[in-house]
Amino acid sequence: MNEPPQELSRARELLATHPVVDGHNDLPWALREQVRYDIGRRDIATDQSAHLHTDIPRLRAGGVGAQFWSVYVRSDLAGDEAVSATLEQIDAVTQLLARYPDDLVRALTADDMEAARADGRIASLMGAEGGHSINNSLATLRALHTLGVRYLTLTHNDNIAWADSATDEPGVGGLSPFGHEVVREMNRIGMLVDLSHVAATTMRAALATTVAPVIFSHSSARAVCDHPRNIPDDVLELLPANGGVAMATFVPKFVLPEAVDWTRRADENMRAHGFHHLAMTGEAMKVQRAFEDANPRPIATVATVADHLDHMREVAGIDHIGIGGDYDGTAFTPAGLEDVSGYPNLIAELLRRAWSDSDVAKLTWHNAVRTLRDAQSVADTLQHRPPSNATLPELDT
Repeated sequence: MNEPPQELSRARELLATHPVVDGHNDLPWALREQVRYDIGRRDIATDQSAHLHTDIPRLRAGGVGAQFWSVYVRSDLAGDEAVSATLEQIDAVTQLLARYPDDLVRALTADDMEAARADGRIASLMGAEGGHSINNSLATLRALHTLGVRYLTLTHNDNIAWADSATDEPGVGGLSPFGHEVVREMNRIGMLVDLSHVAATTMRAALATTVAPVIFSHSSARAVCDHPRNIPDDVLELLPANGGVAMATFVPKFVLPEAVDWTRRADENMRAHGFHHLAMTGEAMKVQRAFEDANPRPIATVATVADHLDHMREVAGIDHIGIGGDYDGTAFTPAGLEDVSGYPNLIAELLRRAWSDSDVAKLTWHNAVRTLRDAQSVADTLQHRPPSNATLPELDT
């Protein structure tokens, strides 16, 4: 039997001590689309590779020690419908924690994350993906925090009334006055401001307003792949002063320039067949696979992702980068990072590029834990401020 390469063995050893904190996994939405939350039909204690990127055996094989489960809802949901769907997503995570208590444990704080690591369980946090989930209500924002949500991505793929998305036309020029108030209230309650998906103008506006560290839960470097979902260098340069962390994603269309146009055509093909371009149901994936067979897909690799991390490290610094794979939220993944078991392959590639053990430990565990801890410390200093009851009409007229 062949022994694994030295770097891969070392990667696994490092991950046993400094496991991955992954910033974004869309398993709850996949469970909604595939089985309407009938988690018995997708028992993640067993191999689900025929249906999902994620299950517990592969999380263990990948060295994952903490996961931000996305409680994402599509941005074509709006108003109370978006809020209700977000609550259903939160309930799905709660069901998973109740069903698999030996492996998954709820985490609300950095201390909870460290306790889970010491106990050999996977710390499970939640992040809401898109400000439409709060329906322009700061009270709803606070309610999501009370239910355990620890970050809010300010937008998804479409603008909202108070923030511009990276993949929509300019609306309010970044953040509206109400958008700035959302950021301030997130600082006050200790909810991380997530700047993935937002326009560069929104990134800069949020960074100018926040007094707590931000995250990019699943975004890579625009200088390496010129896609609006990625982070410009001038924004990466702001992270050391802010204290936040940019978590590189694995989505091929965000990391491989050749995949950008291919994905645009694949998305058009999905819509032509009557599917939302992000749909990942069985029938939708048949359409994707047929298109891929007829139009060979440019293949991203572990090295592609490592190129982004090298660049992000150079610009933002080793203390301000992390990992956010976006598993079960993308139809396609890089070679070597096909599912959540692939993180050791990425760490082995970084070791081959002369990353130190300390560098890897910061990337995988310490940076994300520190950022959550620092955001809570900021919140502790802001408790003299009463909750904001400002409304969008009051501030944006």
